[in-house]
This record gives sequence, C-alpha cells and structure tokens, in this order.
Amino acid sequence: MKGRQRLREQGPDPIGCCSGRGQNDCKRSVDRASGYLDSPTLYAFRRMPYKIPLFDLNYGPEEEKAVLETIRSKWISTGPKTAALETKFAEMLDSGYAVALSNCTVALHLALTLLDIRDGDEVICPSLTFVATVNPIRYLRAAPVFCDIAGTGDLNLDPLKIESLITRRTRAIVVMHYGGFPCRMDQIMAIAAKHGLRVIEDACHGPLSEFCGKKLGTIGDIGCFSFFSNKNISTGEGGMLVTHDEQCARRAKLLRSHGMTSLSYDRAQGHVTAYDVVELGYNYRMDDIRAALALAQLAKLKDDLAQRARVRRLYLEKLSGLPIAIPFCDHAGPVSNYIFPIVLLDSDAPRRDAVRQTMQEDGIQTSVHYPAVHRFSIYASADTRLPVTDYVTDNLISLPMFGALSEDAVDQIVESLKRGLAAHA
Repeated sequence: MKGRQRLREQGPDPIGCCSGRGQNDCKRSVDRASGYLDSPTLYAFRRMPYKIPLFDLNYGPEEEKAVLETIRSKWISTGPKTAALETKFAEMLDSGYAVALSNCTVALHLALTLLDIRDGDEVICPSLTFVATVNPIRYLRAAPVFCDIAGTGDLNLDPLKIESLITRRTRAIVVMHYGGFPCRMDQIMAIAAKHGLRVIEDACHGPLSEFCGKKLGTIGDIGCFSFFSNKNISTGEGGMLVTHDEQCARRAKLLRSHGMTSLSYDRAQGHVTAYDVVELGYNYRMDDIRAALALAQLAKLKDDLAQRARVRRLYLEKLSGLPIAIPFCDHAGPVSNYIFPIVLLDSDAPRRDAVRQTMQEDGIQTSVHYPAVHRFSIYASADTRLPVTDYVTDNLISLPMFGALSEDAVDQIVESLKRGLAAHA
C-alpha cells in the first residue's frame, strides 16, 4: 500500500443523523417496506436517500403525550418539568445534583467557569471529539492543549500522554468518553490529584455507562451530558450538568438564568415577588417542553441501551476477520453504545472516503466521528503532534447504530462494507 500511512491496531455529528436535514424532514410512517426497523411504531425519513440511516429517533406516543400535557399545563418555560427532570437524572446517576441546561456546550462552559478556569490557563483535552468539547475553553480565553488517544482500539485520551503535557499553567483535564466507553478514569484521577488539577467529564455520549461501578459524569469534579437530537436521550437541544458539590450546583443554577436570585416560575407561584441579580450570568435555561421530552426518553433509556447492546453484538460477530480495528471490542461493562466506529487498517483518507462512497451508493449512511479539532483552521498549530489521532480521523467510519436496527440491516451494512473494502483494497 504505497504512499499510505500505516498503523497497526493498538490497545484494547459534526454530521447529523440525516445528513444535515432537520427534524422537520422526518415524518411518522407505518411503511415496513424498508426492512431496517424492528419496532412496531416506525419512523421514516421523508426524501431520505438512504435505505439505512445512521440514526433513527426513538420517539412515539409517549413523547407526543408529554409535550401535549406540558402545553396544556400553560407553563412551557423553565418550571416543574425541568425540576422533575433534574431530580430523576441525579437519582439515575447517583450524582447528588443535576442542573438542566439548553445544551451540552453551555454545560461545559459553566463547568469550566465554576472551576475558575480563566485567561492564560491551560486545559488538556482530546482532539478526537466534536468541537464543542474544546470551544468553551476558548470562551474563557484559556488554551486547549490537545492530547493524543491511546490507539485504534481505544479512542479515548491516553493517560500516559497526559502527564507529559502538564505545565505550571495547567489547571484542568477535560475527558470525553468516546461513544460512551469510559476513559481510564482511575489513572486520570490519580494524575489530577498528583498535580492539583480539576477534571471535567464530557459524558455527552455516555448516559448510564459505567467505569468500575460508577456512572460516567460522576467521577470527576463535574459531568456534562447532551440531549441533542441524535443522542441516546433526544430532545432536539438540551443538556445537563451533574456534580456532587451542592455549592457548585447552586451557582450553576444562578449562572444559567442571568445571575437572578429567582425564576419566573417561582414568582408565578407566589413564592417570591422580586429578584436581585448578584452575578453576571447567561440565558442557559432548559424549557419545560424539552424537559418533558427528556423525561419520556429517560423512561425508555434502559430498554434502548439493551437493544443497542444487541446491535453491537451482531456487528462484532459479523465483522470478525475483516482488516479493521473495532474500538473497545473487548469492553464488558455497562455502556451506552452511542455510535459504532470502525477504523480501517493499513489505509489512508482517500481509501476510507472511497469505501464510504460505496456504502452510500448502496443506500447506507455512514459518518466520521470526528474530524480532528486540532486540524480546524481556528485551532491549527504547527506544534501539535497527534499521530494516532491523525491516523484514526483519516480512517474511521461510523456505521449505523440505533436500537431498532434489525439483523437483516446489519447484514446489509456488513456486506456493503465488504464490497467497499474489496473494491478499494
């Protein structure tokens, strides 16, 4: 394979669910002709060019009922549904406190703010992530310091490489649990304790995933979750900040609503009649319509994760023997299986793109999670050296993953991948 970068297996949506189409392009359907869904209530994508999409929204009558009840309650901004969601989410994770927010990006921004990250500080973070993991560091005029991943079999930060990046200006580590698979949090927390650093978990991929019996998002100082439309918990937009620190949670609630000492709902209920503004805050609130959707989604989460685990087992069985690395293939603990990535071996970006093109022609949507952040113009630096990240971002393909994916669909996906690999050997 002349001219190709070679890297053997090591270690154990910027593109959305509908190729950039919004949820307005989705419609309810009872057409079983496509054959890729197992659920009794089927949703097909209108004008969708793919037989098998990357993701399918797990919505039904429960979400419709939740939204209708909220609208009929005559309270749709931050209120009782948001409070109920925070309580249920904290109980689900055993996190102590949960603060509902408008998205995960603002959760990360508040997390860094709460931990006093400021101008001139350095924050170690991954590059193999969506850019939203990194942007909040820049919001505070701190400097992201990119750390390489462990290998083609483990797409999380390599703890062995973290310590070499620590300087006198380093204040925190932001980890992103790729695909819902946990970083090596025991090693990372030990490094943080040794150097007096704070740890933020970007757990956007990992609701109910665990590391050594602890839920992801609850191990570091603060955890952040996403409820974007293609996540395990889908509300269109939305996020959650979790912490064991009561003072931290109180300040997060203050900052999410302009620094005001009371909410509109409190005043509407007659609990208070005035408010003060005690800190420069933001409008980072979640509304009750999205909170109602999230509550309906939480009720389905365990069943959905069980179905995703079934799909993952099918993939692992049927992809055996191909010239690919399957990240986290030996992982045995509870995991969300947010996405299913593979990495082509002895390959390069043009070949990966050609394989994806073959699959697209077969009607199968794929994606790349993710274009490496350190390559974007805004973050490009001649000093950044991330050889494993560079290889993976050039050779990774995200295959369709959602709970209603049938075995027949997995067979079609695998056969299409085999054709692509053979055609572009």
